[in-house]
Amino acid sequence: MPEISQDAFEILNPGAPSETFNTLRSQKNPSTSATAITTTTSSRDPQKDQKFSNGLARTDSLQPQGYKRELDHRIFVNRSLHLENIKFYGFDMDYTLAEYKSPQYEQMSFDLVKERLVSMGYPKEIMQFEYDPSFPIRGLWFDALYGNLLKVDAYGNILVCVHGFEFLKHSQVYELYPNKFLKLDESRVYVLNTLFNLPETYMLACLVDFFTSGAEYTPDRTGVKAGELFMSFNSIFQDVRRAVDWVHIQGDLKQKTVENLDHYVKKDERLPMVLARIRESGAKVFLLTNSDYNFTNNIMTFLFDFPHGAKPEEPHRDWKTYFDVIVVDARKPLFFAEGTILRQVNTETGALKIGSHMGPLQPGQVYSGGSCEVLTSFINAKGKDVLYIGDHIFGDILKSKKIRGWRTFLVIPELVQELHVWTDKCQFFAELQQLDCKLGEMFKNLDSSAKEKPDISNVRGSIRDVTHKMDMAYGMMGSLFRSGSRQTFFSSQVVRYADLYAATFLNFIYYPFSYMFRAPAMLLPHESTVAHEQRFQGDGPQDQKIKCSPSSATQATVSSTVPSSKPVTTQKDHEGDTSSTVLHTRPSTPRTVTHTHDEDYSEEESEPNYKSNAEEDNGNSKPL
Repeated sequence: MPEISQDAFEILNPGAPSETFNTLRSQKNPSTSATAITTTTSSRDPQKDQKFSNGLARTDSLQPQGYKRELDHRIFVNRSLHLENIKFYGFDMDYTLAEYKSPQYEQMSFDLVKERLVSMGYPKEIMQFEYDPSFPIRGLWFDALYGNLLKVDAYGNILVCVHGFEFLKHSQVYELYPNKFLKLDESRVYVLNTLFNLPETYMLACLVDFFTSGAEYTPDRTGVKAGELFMSFNSIFQDVRRAVDWVHIQGDLKQKTVENLDHYVKKDERLPMVLARIRESGAKVFLLTNSDYNFTNNIMTFLFDFPHGAKPEEPHRDWKTYFDVIVVDARKPLFFAEGTILRQVNTETGALKIGSHMGPLQPGQVYSGGSCEVLTSFINAKGKDVLYIGDHIFGDILKSKKIRGWRTFLVIPELVQELHVWTDKCQFFAELQQLDCKLGEMFKNLDSSAKEKPDISNVRGSIRDVTHKMDMAYGMMGSLFRSGSRQTFFSSQVVRYADLYAATFLNFIYYPFSYMFRAPAMLLPHESTVAHEQRFQGDGPQDQKIKCSPSSATQATVSSTVPSSKPVTTQKDHEGDTSSTVLHTRPSTPRTVTHTHDEDYSEEESEPNYKSNAEEDNGNSKPL
């Protein structure tokens, strides 16, 4: 192998000290030198060496590059799920089957809430507010005491604090929240978790800014004053909540949506195809929505308004034929608890038939209300037989999993934007990794005896600047899932309660219904930042255990604790000793799979007499 030049070495290893090149050049074995150079090249390139995973750096050696579908076709996995085990697919309608166009839909909702607030007595000047889609993200907390929008992590630590349109500095945040922490207290905090909450989030910011910056109002810690009048932030919040509820339940939101469906609702010809393929796989499909029948019928008729059916050669058919069970007015999350009375719907008039439906459920019939217990008993479904697909982290996902044990699929349309930034702005992540490496180099060869103190102020400042640029690439409030390297409250809920998630459930069309979704390992820092190639010097504690055989370990333990005049009995001796009063003197290493590695597993693997293939091949089967 030809000798590598120093110029070539410096190109391959930017920033590597010249001593490294001299050491490699002096080696006599060319293959060893080549290997060393290759190894050094890999370790000097942070983009090749590490990946971001779960907020942590992750080495390539822990992330083998297997086949991956196109980004816009992907379904992401938190807990392993085998589609062959799913017998029922349940769907929400709003923002799941029917994805509303953004920002058109939020703009309309925002305008209707403005009108309602003015009718409730709010100043007419608020009609000048214009919806800005770059500001709100879902998953924020609204602190009704101080009127702040908060972006927090999984534990309530405050990542971003906004009062009106003012982003508070760290010192200001500490004045209001000691330790930059707030407990999730329902009497004070409202979690804006849904896509329907986006206009509400922006309206709260607009009103707080309007009243605290207006000349006729005097800001107070918990509200504003105007002469003898005091308006608390909590009262503003309550008014906005009432206005939003009125717009959705009694107002014109649904009517205006139906009047201009093309403008507000996305239509995708893959929808009938996906639902038909699910049923062809042998699974049942049900619709479970909080919307009333008339609105549901209008939306679903529009979504399935194609000249053909599930396939281009098939004739068009009514949307209800794609579902085995249809439930409207479900009132989730109450549906997953005690529920309400299950009634039939007159599909001609939309009116409810009198009396409670006692079953069985009929195809083509539409039902109103009910409960999860009633539904699952009628369709004979067990918890893990059901995969429920929705957009509401609380009403759809959290409650269906915690109360009923359903498998869950969360629809997150924002993933499209998140993935665009993650890929298009990769230079920011590369810069952060380089700065992390630089920070580590500044403390290199320093231990507890060091007296000098490296000046890391410039590096820390650069890290803050790059992190800020990275956050702003997502929007004013940053990413839905993180702030810098810290995961948000919303992100933690996705990980905890959503088995699968994607920008749209239509991505099922790119997977077979025998697919095994396998979750990636959730690595801790001692795993994600340590390459497998690294080795400890000497034996670890586990090595000592392995070197000592079970029988000798038992012998040694017994010998050290039992007088030598008494015979020593090991577990092996007990196998033929029926007079012994101690059946087991130590635990035995499991010979078959007993540890739960994945959320999903086949039923036969949980049977007590299940035999692994390895044991059968060895003729050494033994029941668990």
